[in-house]
Amino acid sequence: MDLREFKERLFALGSAAGLGDMEIYAARTKELEVRIFKSEVDDYSLSDVVGVGFRAQYGGKVGYAFTERMDEASLQFLVEAAKANAQIIDSDDEIEFFPGSPAYPEVETYNAALDDLSSEEYIDAALRLEQAALAADSRVDLVNWALTGYYSEEVFMANTKGLEQSYRKNFAVGYVSAVVKDKDQIKTGHRFRCVFDWDELKPGELAREAAEEGASLLDADTVPSGDYRIILRRDVARDILATFAGVFSAEAVQKGLSLLGDKLGTKIAAGHVTLTDNPLLPKAGGSRPFDGEGVAVQATTVIKDGQLTNFLHNLKTAKKAGVETTGNANRGSYKSPVGIAPTNFYFEPGTASFDELVKELHQGLIIIDVQGLHSGANPVSGDFSLGAYGYLVEGGRIARAVDQITVSGNFFTLLQDVAAVGTDLEFGAPGGGGNIGSPSLLIKSLAVAGK
Repeated sequence: MDLREFKERLFALGSAAGLGDMEIYAARTKELEVRIFKSEVDDYSLSDVVGVGFRAQYGGKVGYAFTERMDEASLQFLVEAAKANAQIIDSDDEIEFFPGSPAYPEVETYNAALDDLSSEEYIDAALRLEQAALAADSRVDLVNWALTGYYSEEVFMANTKGLEQSYRKNFAVGYVSAVVKDKDQIKTGHRFRCVFDWDELKPGELAREAAEEGASLLDADTVPSGDYRIILRRDVARDILATFAGVFSAEAVQKGLSLLGDKLGTKIAAGHVTLTDNPLLPKAGGSRPFDGEGVAVQATTVIKDGQLTNFLHNLKTAKKAGVETTGNANRGSYKSPVGIAPTNFYFEPGTASFDELVKELHQGLIIIDVQGLHSGANPVSGDFSLGAYGYLVEGGRIARAVDQITVSGNFFTLLQDVAAVGTDLEFGAPGGGGNIGSPSLLIKSLAVAGK
């Protein structure tokens, strides 16, 4: 049966079983991933998954259930499972279903042309990634990753209070990692790109950048330990923001898991730091017209000119705080309960190009990669200690490559120590934690352990 018929029959069956307000969240996801290794298809995966999540009120609580089938048996299962789940919920939180917003924004999230591409075109693009990386520099010994992929999602929400909305989104990705070998030295350069127009993938350009980065890291050495002025390249700044993004969630604040709980309205960052969550960006991985509770989305400024102005809310946390939701209710999938996550979450770009940042740095380090974000960073305290590599800058110019160093600091202190913000805003791979982006950041001081 189709989705709307399934919804009507589910709500009727649930009502007959004594359930109160009910809601379904249905999602269909299609994913394709192709990996090439030594001119052969090393891995090929294709999935097409449909699932329905069901929430229902019973006895003053809200129960959850989900299924990957839309048939007669699933109707009965969802009603019985949600009813049983509601009876074992021990939370006192009052959950209300949203009847719908007066209007919903039009957001450009879907490109039908991507759906029309054949798997052969993704295979061909991955092959070109590998070939271009090998041709870019004679020292490229191996391309250990040449990958292309596609993601598409359709979301449908409806409840018994009148809400009924849907949207579609899709994007394609490319990733290449080139191993450069010179005598006994081995270094790796890599590049990733997420696009909404196939022509923007540009496999040749992506591969050349990866090969050039790998070659630039040859002859790397460590540096003396000490405090250094540092540029966090856009991808590193983005990864650090992603690691600590949870501190801006109202749920974390209300659970005592964010040190920003009492900082609303105060200055927590340098004056040229503005942090935005914007689900309205066209052709962006986190964009959508409504959130995981059916609320129309909006752009939210979290930090404005260094001042903490907002936390990210869903309906539950907003009610507790006595404010309006920011439209950041999130469901990782149809199986997931409602939480909070950013959409397109990024530091607003500044006015300095990357080359201008390097000149302003004058003497210090550029960090282009960090390792250990999962084990070497504490999302609550903000402390981090990460293996890193990059370049030494002397006199406003890159002097040589640097490796075997550890960079340590604190995220909250780092926000205050941003000396300049680049123009090179770049987003990473969209995921359950949002679509995180950042330009390069010039930091006044970070501790570096070297020799």
